[in-house]
Amino acid sequence: AGGLFVTDYFTRTPRKLSPFRSFASIELFHFHIPEDTVIAVWNLITFKEQGGTFGDQCPDRSITVYFRSGAPSVINPLHTHFPRDTAVPGSFALTLTWTLPNRTTGVFNVTSPLPGDWFLAAHLPKDEGKISVKGLYEECQYLFQPQLIVQRLVNIAVLYPGYVTEQSMAPHNRSCLYKVFVPSYTSRVLVEVLRCRGTEGCPLWLRMRAKAPPLHNSTALDCREHAPCQLALDLPFWQHWYYVLVEKHPGVPGTVSFQVTVQLTDCSRPSLARPPFLPSSASMNMPHSFGSVGGLAMGDSPPLASPNGTKHPVPIPTASPAGERCWPVRPTLRNELDTFSVHFYIFFGPNVSVPPDRPAVFVINLLPVLDSGGVLNLELRLNVSSLCGENVTVFGCLNHEVPLTSGDNASVTCETESLAGFLLSVNATASLSRLRIPYPQTGSWYLSLRSLCATEHGFEPCTNVTAEVYLRAYLSPCINDCGIYGQCKLLRTNNYLYAACECKAGWNGWGCTDNAEAFSYGFQLLSTLLLCLSNVMFVPPVAI
Repeated sequence: AGGLFVTDYFTRTPRKLSPFRSFASIELFHFHIPEDTVIAVWNLITFKEQGGTFGDQCPDRSITVYFRSGAPSVINPLHTHFPRDTAVPGSFALTLTWTLPNRTTGVFNVTSPLPGDWFLAAHLPKDEGKISVKGLYEECQYLFQPQLIVQRLVNIAVLYPGYVTEQSMAPHNRSCLYKVFVPSYTSRVLVEVLRCRGTEGCPLWLRMRAKAPPLHNSTALDCREHAPCQLALDLPFWQHWYYVLVEKHPGVPGTVSFQVTVQLTDCSRPSLARPPFLPSSASMNMPHSFGSVGGLAMGDSPPLASPNGTKHPVPIPTASPAGERCWPVRPTLRNELDTFSVHFYIFFGPNVSVPPDRPAVFVINLLPVLDSGGVLNLELRLNVSSLCGENVTVFGCLNHEVPLTSGDNASVTCETESLAGFLLSVNATASLSRLRIPYPQTGSWYLSLRSLCATEHGFEPCTNVTAEVYLRAYLSPCINDCGIYGQCKLLRTNNYLYAACECKAGWNGWGCTDNAEAFSYGFQLLSTLLLCLSNVMFVPPVAI
């Protein structure tokens, strides 16, 4: 099969932008980037209109655009305070400036973007509070239209665990790209380059990345400095493609031949690796969009894949570190009550037992697109009477797409070199812990609960105490229903639904909890009385 590039083009209808007051006043655009995309280019078109014509006389107002993969951006241009226990996911923002009197264009490039849903949010700056009489002049309108161009590779070579793929890289080619599917309960991915032959030893770089082709800062290994050339990745994302890039050093002449193989460690059986046979899509839960068997050479122009992509089984290691084992994952039952009102029930819950010798792991599955427009809420409440007087602390680690369970018996961290989750803790003093994630990433969220006993030397495994924790997980439209000074609004952009708070009486923030500009009670009362008085003044003319 040939290394072909396919270009796809997507556009959205222009929309009128509004000054930012809350997330309910922004314009949200939803795009979908296909798998195997190597570059995505957003063309951001903005133009002015006034009275049905070009708005050459309209003032230049800066336009802020936010980008985020997987869910809408959680933006805060007014720098308001978030409610307590709220996690704020990051996003990327840029500001468009005007290059022509009535039109401007910005370009935003993403190399090897993550596949799936992408969201753009755009708005004008906050109004300065000027009062003007409507109808005396034509209003200036600022319209925004994003366009997306993606270039993706087709027929990327698929690596199968336990098999060798042979490749010969011609002088005019720079790299070969492969991908391997990582199923659930995989604790380790090991990629190895074998029998590398070139004019200067093994002048290759080995790179690996999840979900999208590797970048310059992805996990990498220089094969000239490491023998054997093995790149290992612990705690990979489950149910995702991993991309492997074998790249030639710059200026290396001649042909470089090599073999590449991959091993997956099954953490449910830590002494075994994935068996060396060619599995079907169903047996490995693989998507059915497979690429070719041979390697894809990426030169200045896409050449044909090497015909010598035969595979041979290789020996499987018979042992792996004990820390690579994983624990049973307990599912949750999804109960949909309304839009963005979903409860996740634990079987034989909501009280769960956390044994002293192992973690308790639960999974919360958020549906693609449907669940990303709300708020994921998590609540842990410790039953103090279950501690039997011991100084027990229960730690919870919530992580996306793979459970984080510490390899040692006394760790309280919720992160690794490449992963970072949300850490919660409850004990006899603080028995309640909450976490709110607005606009969460969809897919599987894993909660790992671990009980540890506090001693003079830190935390140690408990001996004979099984802690009991009340666990509540649910989706809500807004944070605390926007409180008493706000209203939770259900919004829609094309076929995508999301919710946001619209605050009143000068209150601001994602939960309408920021009172920095809130009106006093006396001011609100005076405003109400003046409004009533102004309405009374219209009664005599109406009566006449």
